Amino acid sequence: MKVRSKALVFFALPLIVLPAGVLLKLNTAKSEELQASVERAMASHAGAAVVADVVTGEILAAHELDSAAHRLARPGSTVKPLVLMALLESGKSSASERLLCRRPLRIGGVRMDCAHPSSIVDLNAEEAIAYSCNSYFAEAATRLSGTELAQALRRAGLDSPTGMVKEESNGHIETPRDRESLQLEALGDRGIEVTPLELLGAYRKIALRKRNGLVGIDSAVFTGMEQSVAYGMAHAANVEGMKIAGKTGTAASRESAKTHGFFIGYAPADKPEIVVVVYLEQGNGGDAASMARALFATAAKNGWAP
Repeated sequence: MKVRSKALVFFALPLIVLPAGVLLKLNTAKSEELQASVERAMASHAGAAVVADVVTGEILAAHELDSAAHRLARPGSTVKPLVLMALLESGKSSASERLLCRRPLRIGGVRMDCAHPSSIVDLNAEEAIAYSCNSYFAEAATRLSGTELAQALRRAGLDSPTGMVKEESNGHIETPRDRESLQLEALGDRGIEVTPLELLGAYRKIALRKRNGLVGIDSAVFTGMEQSVAYGMAHAANVEGMKIAGKTGTAASRESAKTHGFFIGYAPADKPEIVVVVYLEQGNGGDAASMARALFATAAKNGWAP
């Protein structure tokens, strides 16, 4: 019996290497399109917007970068993920613990009612981030001392330069002296002012933790920010086909009762490549999130955040 041997034939496919000049043109075109998207989104709005590379910290596109580096404003609810991290890491809260949302909410004479649907009556840590529950954080934050809260915000870099630009203003963080001032600072409404760039730097650190798999006990924070964009208070930033993590913030300024708005977030949520901050001089966090949506969509189109 004869056995025929079968010869295996391999075909060598040519390796196509693009010249350095072509790659430079492609990257330049991507950057220009992202910059154009930032300018379009912010065209009729006073404020600032910055997109940066998570790994390198390089600024990829910006609108009013000088304002982003120097404008001091109360950050509103964008500090809540940092507060929750301090609570979880100190063992003073657990991710599964549920707290009631109490309305109306008055703290030291300041009305701080939640903006999420009133049908949501109790929340765990993830849900508190997703729905940005003021009541949850006002209650949970009292487990921290004033010094612990201030230190947590300082560790995040909210009163120090990011190094992303040559000249920056430093944020101001007070050490709360009583229960009410601690609660308001934990909500980002009093006792703290930051620049948009400092917020970008703080969330870049969070994004790097996620990218490097260093989530640990803070997993509820990361999941909560993803849920915030998927269905919560930051849903206006959602882009179909892209997983984004982010947080909104709304606060009044020292000078006026009119509110300003922040959105800060990163994508792709599972392995972040870009981090985005949008600051609106007038408006709310939802308005800022809607501006950020266009930036994430352009980034995805150009391969920064697939």
